[in-house]
Amino acid sequence: VCRHENDITGTTDVADRPEFAGRKATKSIDGVRLTGWFTEDFTLAELKTLRATERIPGTRQHSTLYNGRWDVPTFEEVLRWADQAGKERVEPVWLHVETKHPTYFRSLGLGLEEPLARLLRKYRRDRATSPLFVQSFEPTSIQKLHRLVATPGVVLLSGAGTRPWDFVESGDPRTVADLITPAGLKEIARYAKGIGPTLDLVIPRRADGSLGTPSTLVADAHAKGLILHPYTMRNENQFLPAEFRRGTDPHAYGDAFGAFRAYFETGIDGIFSDQCDTALLAAAEHRRR
Repeated sequence: VCRHENDITGTTDVADRPEFAGRKATKSIDGVRLTGWFTEDFTLAELKTLRATERIPGTRQHSTLYNGRWDVPTFEEVLRWADQAGKERVEPVWLHVETKHPTYFRSLGLGLEEPLARLLRKYRRDRATSPLFVQSFEPTSIQKLHRLVATPGVVLLSGAGTRPWDFVESGDPRTVADLITPAGLKEIARYAKGIGPTLDLVIPRRADGSLGTPSTLVADAHAKGLILHPYTMRNENQFLPAEFRRGTDPHAYGDAFGAFRAYFETGIDGIFSDQCDTALLAAAEHRRR
């Protein structure tokens, strides 16, 4: 199913459903102790009775207007929608698909990569030219998928001092800082098409929250033939670099276009955004310059 996390406490109405009160549990997911409701404790039929809700309602108050309108989609439903929408638009609909917590799920006997690959083959999105990226914060998940399908893979990268959870589990001492060296990027290029670094790896922030000097990551990755899709641009002041914030309301929009411009000027190939309308306008503006 398509959720950002297996913890569906904040993205569905499960907490308000008395019939599922007994499913509440406390688990350790990638070293973090969480209490809530988790996809793996439900059947698909049960998940289909839930309704989607806004994850951060205090910040995205407008989005709460849509609470309860939709259910939790299966990945196959999204693939069918993308195929149909592509026919209607006469151009392919691209998807950026993430395997979330794959080591954790494999420990439960629920490996993600094999069923994902089967669906990619079924919907003919298993080729190097397919309009779809598969991504993961765990490099070994992308390596597994690389052996199963030719679909372009993207390795997601968190802070420089962090370690991918599959590295933690396997005892691999490397950190993200090691993976973004020329040698690390060369290794990634053997099994992936690109990387998805946090934006702070592209342009570090100063102590006051403003943007510092861009790193060499874009040039280094491009030199190894990798594309870059950093994450995540958000329009609200609380998420923007300090110089692009406007006013004192942390939930209000700041100068998001200015921030987009700064990131696009580094030469990145794409960007993740919670407000795709703004991102598309900013990208179009950048292309015209």
